[in-house]
Amino acid sequence: MPTDKREAVASLLLRLRQAGIMEQRLFRAFEAIPRQNFVPIIFLDDSYARGAFPIECGQIMTSADQVARCLLALDVTSKDRVLEVGTGSGYQAALLSHLGLKVTSVDRFRTLVEKARMRLDTLKITNVLVTHADGRDGLPNALFDRIIINGAIPEIPKHLIDQVASNGIIVAPIGPGDGAQKMTKLVKIGSRFQVEEMFDVRMQPLKAGLAKAI
Repeated sequence: MPTDKREAVASLLLRLRQAGIMEQRLFRAFEAIPRQNFVPIIFLDDSYARGAFPIECGQIMTSADQVARCLLALDVTSKDRVLEVGTGSGYQAALLSHLGLKVTSVDRFRTLVEKARMRLDTLKITNVLVTHADGRDGLPNALFDRIIINGAIPEIPKHLIDQVASNGIIVAPIGPGDGAQKMTKLVKIGSRFQVEEMFDVRMQPLKAGLAKAI
């Protein structure tokens, strides 16, 4: 990694420590995955800055700081099967590949799916499956230990509730698509959920269906 990129990663990790994040497995994932491989070229010099970036299909690449906070809450172990709803650039899926056993990432935009696959292939990441599908439905007959949703929803879709294993965790921005949401952690205990509202975010709404044109 070039010196300037190492310094950018070090700056990010310092920000995370200052925010109280001390998870070494998470730090190693950030060090292993070059964020610049996923950022639009016009923002390359700001790959590790605090802000979010516009990407293809009118979507947004979330800031690395927010990704870190969400992944910390998701608490992925090396044995976990993870579902990511909303692939975006593929960056978070790449990080998850270093944290979990197997990652399934779904996106309604075929363009994002194809580009994410190419980026993951370039990094020789083999435990991530990226699929063109409606993420609100999850995957039929599948069961996951961790589910992370990258789009605003008024409530967790029933399909996803049914697809999280006992003692599993869902992290999602819950609230209106046209305003602020609460990033929320839900832990499945038996047939009930323990709910923790963590911090305010503003994310695009998670839309239903497949985007046919792109």
